[in-house]
Amino acid sequence: MSSILSSDHFHNEEAAYAYVEKRLWPDGPVCFHCGATEEHVSKLKGKSTRVGLYKCYACRKPFTVKMGTVMESSHVPLRIWLQAIYLMNSSKKGISTRQLQRTFRVGLKTAWFLSHRIREAMKDLHIDETGPFGGEGKIVEADETYIGGKEKYKHRSRRTSRVGGAGKEVVFALVERGGKVRSRHVPEVSAKTLRPIMKAQIDHKSFLVTDDAGQYRSWISTATRS
Repeated sequence: MSSILSSDHFHNEEAAYAYVEKRLWPDGPVCFHCGATEEHVSKLKGKSTRVGLYKCYACRKPFTVKMGTVMESSHVPLRIWLQAIYLMNSSKKGISTRQLQRTFRVGLKTAWFLSHRIREAMKDLHIDETGPFGGEGKIVEADETYIGGKEKYKHRSRRTSRVGGAGKEVVFALVERGGKVRSRHVPEVSAKTLRPIMKAQIDHKSFLVTDDAGQYRSWISTATRS
């Protein structure tokens, strides 16, 4: 039994470039500058040549597979990029910049650069963040949670046994199954606070899945009449 992190492309720089090239250039290398294909492109193999460098004989410019990606203009080895991408995508609860720093034994600025570039690459550029989501036949889930320190660390006058707890902040989230997620801070959990958000963010043809709290029942009855 072997770990997936034991694969060659996570430890060998040449294997890392071959791994990325196979996925970004399935039909052979393509010049980043002019778009020339394999017949006009040659891989440079000199002893002093850096790994993964190609030269285009159509426009006579060098390029690598990293150009045009979030890894461009980075001195971080490609194998480290691949490890960081794997860790950030396979960690159910995500991975912090500090954890990347400890894992790769790099400076905080390098770890911050890696994490923010990778998160930027994970963004869906086609999502419309302004209009409602969901729609006919789609399911949207709604719920709220309370964010804050542990009760035992709070001042005695702020401790409480009820759900939510004094001193905690409320975060309201909408999740489209198999799709987008939107969350925001709200001052309180009430129909007055949540109904305007749901009305603006959820297509009324959607199926709403949530608990039986009063703030959701009032929205459902309104949506049914509309």
